[in-house]
Amino acid sequence: MIEQDTVRLLRECDAGVKMGVASIEDVLDCVKHKDFKQKLVECKKEHDKLKVEIQQLLDKYDEEGKNPSMMAKGMSHAKTNVMLTLDSSDQTIADLMTDGCNMGVKSLNKYLNEYEAADEVSKDICKRLINLEEKLAIDIRAYL
Repeated sequence: MIEQDTVRLLRECDAGVKMGVASIEDVLDCVKHKDFKQKLVECKKEHDKLKVEIQQLLDKYDEEGKNPSMMAKGMSHAKTNVMLTLDSSDQTIADLMTDGCNMGVKSLNKYLNEYEAADEVSKDICKRLINLEEKLAIDIRAYL
């Protein structure tokens, strides 16, 4: 049970990291304020570091990562494009990113609770990812 929950939690974290990176990449070129852009770049770097850690652990279990669902990724991309077409201000971008962070935090906490038998290393990665998402949402409040 521990190994099964560990792998499942890691796979969900992998999907979350990939979704976060894709979301940042979708908006990065539109950000006008230098400090805002830097916060997103740094958050993306942290996501990339976690992605490497997650993949190393998945490799240890001889498991593959998980991509975000096509529906979630498509809906996010579509919403971002529509919103930015209507208003490409930093305020709109901050709003989109905050919504994404909040959804990520909610989903990751759900998986952390669901896969409670996962090993502590995997739970720690999940918690770090949650903290990263929460921190970004706080850091960009000034741009809302």
